[in-house]
Amino acid sequence: MKYIRLKDASHRLFEEAWELYQNSFPLEERRPLPWQLDIMPQANYHFELILQEGSFIGLLLWWSFEEVRYIEHFATVPAVRGKGYGKRILHAFVNRDTRPVLLEVELPQEEIKRRRIRFYEQSGFVLNHHFYQQPSYHQGQQPLTLLLMSYPTTVTAEDVAHFVSVRHPLIYRLAQ
Repeated sequence: MKYIRLKDASHRLFEEAWELYQNSFPLEERRPLPWQLDIMPQANYHFELILQEGSFIGLLLWWSFEEVRYIEHFATVPAVRGKGYGKRILHAFVNRDTRPVLLEVELPQEEIKRRRIRFYEQSGFVLNHHFYQQPSYHQGQQPLTLLLMSYPTTVTAEDVAHFVSVRHPLIYRLAQ
């Protein structure tokens, strides 16, 4: 697999990646395009295309911080789902370096959401049982109540509080 980091929307595959992003996440979990374009050049933000034999198969949007890597969005194209690519991508990602990894999941109230949690657990992530508020990407919308998953071990409530207070202002453009 090949990973291509984009710093702007000029790459020929950006539109295809943006379409996958829009089709894979509900509105309340998506950053608006102007905001996305604004953060792409930031040093600690990674908008990565994933290619297999030259074909676009997914995207991995993540933040690199000193203490943690935070996967904000991860999706594969429908044609490769269920074929092991997602697990391979996550395995390669967590093994890039030794920093722990965080990601958010929706509450396991529906079968598809429980399957998503199981997928991450099968990839070595651990479900943390403290609730977590994701700030809204859109003005006037309420924050989302989610759960955090972490790799390789659980995170403490203090770790979560630190992440929220120090990293959320950058990720979600919150006034400090």
